[in-house]
Amino acid sequence: MLAVCKVSEGLGGVEVRECEPKKPGVGEVKLKVSAAGICGTDMQIYHWAPRMARRMELPRVLGHEACGVVDSVGPEVSSPRVGDFVSLESHVFCGKCRPCMLGKAHLCTNTTYPGINFDGGFAEYVTVPAKICWINPPDLPVPVAAMMEPFGISVHATLAGSGVSGKSVLVNGCGPIGLMNVAAARALGATKIIACDLNPLRLRTAKKMGADRIINVEEENLSSIIADMTDGFGVDVAIEYSGSEAGFNACFESLSKGGEFRLVGAPPLSIPVDFTQWLLKCPEMQNIHGRRIWDSWQYAVELLSNRKVDLGPIHSHDVPLSEGDRGFELIVNGEAVKPLIIP
Repeated sequence: MLAVCKVSEGLGGVEVRECEPKKPGVGEVKLKVSAAGICGTDMQIYHWAPRMARRMELPRVLGHEACGVVDSVGPEVSSPRVGDFVSLESHVFCGKCRPCMLGKAHLCTNTTYPGINFDGGFAEYVTVPAKICWINPPDLPVPVAAMMEPFGISVHATLAGSGVSGKSVLVNGCGPIGLMNVAAARALGATKIIACDLNPLRLRTAKKMGADRIINVEEENLSSIIADMTDGFGVDVAIEYSGSEAGFNACFESLSKGGEFRLVGAPPLSIPVDFTQWLLKCPEMQNIHGRRIWDSWQYAVELLSNRKVDLGPIHSHDVPLSEGDRGFELIVNGEAVKPLIIP
């Protein structure tokens, strides 16, 4: 079968290769992949970020945002069944550690990931643990099913803390999940949504997803605009997706006293924080890691099924598997929002 693989260390090193599909073992299923999305983690692998270099063995079939039809099942699998249309949760949780036993499987201390620790979904077939398969409604469109995993992150971020209902919200960083967060916040009752990014394509898409105001910080002053829109108080909720020191600080500066800072995008390096200023402003902070399993998925599918959220504007390109490496180039060049690799 064809597969998109990271084959060498350093920048790039992504190519399409012939690989053998893996027969499902105990507790595993093999999927015939319908579509798989390139995400920020895949781009970190492409750029060979240090935290990826430490945990990956090459070559590796990439991809963890995937959907497909169950082709075969291994021993001791009762669900899903052959023919089920599923999306993949990317956190392979152990079910035995303390966080798992406390209902926090998304924080499992033994988490592994398809496309990182074992071969992923940028392929014609992928074999995964059955327990990370979410069974979709049969009529869910394939592009939407391929984006269920990242959409779950945005739903988790929107519902964290005191939620967004009746609140003003800043979404800083309009990559695919930030854009999904704009839509989720709109659907779940935010009164004002401000979206910030440097990429004009992403900002235009944020407007389509429901942002009241879009801001390119290279052209406009974020602090002044937020002060004007909030009578000088700042936003109630700031959600950081950019993973940059500037973005982290912008979210803090934009918050009202006692507001909520939700951190999703992890800075690649340590950044200095003035905790005296934090104590004076007293923000509450939520760290968003993945999705709550399976809470976020249930809320996500209900928002989609009830047409409260349309992910269509985020799906920007279909890239044939045979040209899968081109999807990375589209993102690097700022030409794509969410490319899907299609076997």
